[in-house]
Amino acid sequence: MVRAALSSPKRFGHAPRPLALFVPAATVIAASLLSALPIVSTSGWFPDFGYLALISWRLLRADPWPAWWAAPLGFVNDLFTGYPIGFSIALWSATMLALDLVDRRTLWRDYWIEWMVAAVLIALNEWLHWRVARLIGADIPFSMMLPQLLISVCAFPLSAWAVSRVDRWRLGR
Repeated sequence: MVRAALSSPKRFGHAPRPLALFVPAATVIAASLLSALPIVSTSGWFPDFGYLALISWRLLRADPWPAWWAAPLGFVNDLFTGYPIGFSIALWSATMLALDLVDRRTLWRDYWIEWMVAAVLIALNEWLHWRVARLIGADIPFSMMLPQLLISVCAFPLSAWAVSRVDRWRLGR
């Protein structure tokens, strides 16, 4: 049987949603706002949801992401997560540049390569959080950061799946 006969019928007249260009940024801001939930914990075990959403969107689609969007989105993340102002701005801008470089250097990427790229970026994010905390004067052993690192790396596939569903809705598919 012809492959075209097995696929779903083409739907004509379905265009992207209104303001579809701003949905990726809005979802990253909404993910950053998750850190404002009243979660009581003696150690920060929950991932940086905004950073996970940013990486998920950028790995899924590069087209709706101008590089300069990292600065305002990082600023919003700094405001709601309590990081020093400018930390997420610099980190997210560097992440966007690194992902642009990865896009130019790789001919193809599969799921495992994207997960590995995300794991490296998340580990770098957590290490920089630890270094900034040490510079400010917090005497935190790096072992306190390991649960957050492992949870963040394991949560990336869920974040990538959620972003792919939002993207599908955004494009009207």
